[in-house]
Amino acid sequence: MTVPPSAAPQFILGIDTSCDDTGVGIVELGGGAVQVRANRVWSQTVHAQYGGVMPELASREHVERIDAIVGEALSEAGLDLTSISAVAATSGPGLVGALLVGLMYGKGLAQALNVPFYAAHHLEGHIYAAASDADLHPPYLALVVSGGHTHLFDVPREGEYVLIGATRDDAAGEAFDKVARLAGLGYPGGPAISAAAGSGNPDAVPFKEPLKGQSGFDFSFSGLKTAALLAHRAGAAPDDLAASFQRAAVQTLVKTTARAAEATGRGTVVVSGGVAANRALREAFAATGLNVVFPGPGLNTDNGAMIALAAAAAIQAGRAPSALEEGAVAYAPLATAVRQGG
Repeated sequence: MTVPPSAAPQFILGIDTSCDDTGVGIVELGGGAVQVRANRVWSQTVHAQYGGVMPELASREHVERIDAIVGEALSEAGLDLTSISAVAATSGPGLVGALLVGLMYGKGLAQALNVPFYAAHHLEGHIYAAASDADLHPPYLALVVSGGHTHLFDVPREGEYVLIGATRDDAAGEAFDKVARLAGLGYPGGPAISAAAGSGNPDAVPFKEPLKGQSGFDFSFSGLKTAALLAHRAGAAPDDLAASFQRAAVQTLVKTTARAAEATGRGTVVVSGGVAANRALREAFAATGLNVVFPGPGLNTDNGAMIALAAAAAIQAGRAPSALEEGAVAYAPLATAVRQGG
């Protein structure tokens, strides 16, 4: 992501505590480019025994870890707090208790340093994570696919997001988690399914294509999840179930997005979020012939660098800093408009 040169570099510290990862990142804005200087993430392991995120435990873990993670990020960037020019934190969407930890910490830090504060949208952060290593300019499509989100946006102009498709039930990453749990493959489900699929037969379990024949660009994973449960009860081997489910999930994501690209005339697609790290998904998108942009290393899953990148874009666009009264929001649509159908 290129920016106009500035007289002196600015260092933006970003915080994300929207779910179960405590992320702190620092980006440098200036000299004609935006560069990630640090990206530190503490991934909570306490939730593995429950097979999913426990909100209260997540909040407590953030409180205990955030100070140390900020220190690690500063050390990685070779900076101290006096070098920070602006602070950003995720305000939503996410778990309200978890969001409040990073949001209040970020506001307090900005006040203590007397620097601007920017409240960032979590999904916009995921989109800007893909811009960190690419000279990305609208128009393009953006598929945000993670444990809590599966949204397809048309981005005709900088800062404008038109929702053209979304999941009607489970998010893709949530479905991965649930299938991995029922197959006894562990948590989080994305890496577990991917690893097991490597030694499984993708033809072993026949999954039907979700929303086949639809005119729009929505997604659905509840049917795949139910079919996986039935296959598991019928004795399907875990590796075969993983391979078959992964192929079905990847195919519906790629096929629907490719149709949307053709319908909108977009040649570039940003794919971000935790599921974007899936190797099978990346290989399938590579076969489409589209210009597909993925986040750089460490920027797929929730992290603070993507929030700092979103703030850098806001600064370059001349947006005013956020009011310190802005609160955490569990449900916060990113779209500035919604377009239905193909």
